[in-house]
Amino acid sequence: MSLGIGIVGLPNVGKSTLFNALTKQSVSAENYPFCTIDPSVGVVAVPDARLDKLTNFSHSQKTVPAAVQFVDIAGLVKGASEGEGLGNKFLSNIREVDAIAEVVRVFEDKDIIHVAGKVEPLNDIEVINLELVLADLEVVTKRLSNLAKEVKAGKKEALIEQGVLERLVKVLEAGKLTLGEPISEIEAPFVKQLQLLTQKPILYVFNTSAASPTVAGDFKAKIPGTYVEVDPIFGSGFDTLITKAYETLGLMTYFTTGEDETRAWTIRKGSTAPEAGTAIHTDFKDKFIRAEVIHCDDLLSIGSYAKAREKGLVRTEGKEYIVQDGDVIEFRI
Repeated sequence: MSLGIGIVGLPNVGKSTLFNALTKQSVSAENYPFCTIDPSVGVVAVPDARLDKLTNFSHSQKTVPAAVQFVDIAGLVKGASEGEGLGNKFLSNIREVDAIAEVVRVFEDKDIIHVAGKVEPLNDIEVINLELVLADLEVVTKRLSNLAKEVKAGKKEALIEQGVLERLVKVLEAGKLTLGEPISEIEAPFVKQLQLLTQKPILYVFNTSAASPTVAGDFKAKIPGTYVEVDPIFGSGFDTLITKAYETLGLMTYFTTGEDETRAWTIRKGSTAPEAGTAIHTDFKDKFIRAEVIHCDDLLSIGSYAKAREKGLVRTEGKEYIVQDGDVIEFRI
């Protein structure tokens, strides 16, 4: 499953340094704005202690973790929605990812340039999010204008689309992200086709430094979402960041385990058993008959499949079963 989370932020806040540390890939990370021009992509293993325990349980010869894809995107400046800096490139790259890891510098260091001349985390967040809002406002208003003829003709779908877009315009004009705006099932396709930046979930990433003081103030209490703290130089906070990025993308893990291999499979939360099976092979959805399921905690605690079956912990599930994070599954096709 190739869902990606884009590492974004103002220039020179440590995005590429973080990306390099996460992925061990060599991309430029110099101390000046716009160093990263083209997005770089890295795939990072998701830390999961359950995987190693299942490997030991099955004496597996091979272990394959789940993974999350990070995309390093060029820095944004105020005015990006109007083409300032690398604005257009930045915004187009962000449209291609599924979630945003918004990097915010929270340490003081006179030797590292800040594009605004001073370190103010909340201000940085406001600048970035406002650019996303302004870019989306342009997209939505343009679409409403193009829709006018169909609305005038009384076309049902056009009227539905007009209704949801007019609501989104009000949200955007208020300077807010649209992700929290209720959207019905019938309205969702119209919103999805616009690839709105403010519809993407955001994970705020505080770039700290053990060698420099953190900015004073209670800004953490005012962050408009989930945040994690990392120190890319000293390598702290990475496991939490990777795990939270995985969750922000709406992903979860199930396992298969045996002597040959123990593997973590990535699926969307809420997937049915046949949908989950497509992570292994696309044929599994159509050929699905049933699945034998036990949660990894139950399997590991009881010590063997034989005992688990005796206790009735291995269940037979059908096509409607919603897979749970941590399930160990054997598919029957």
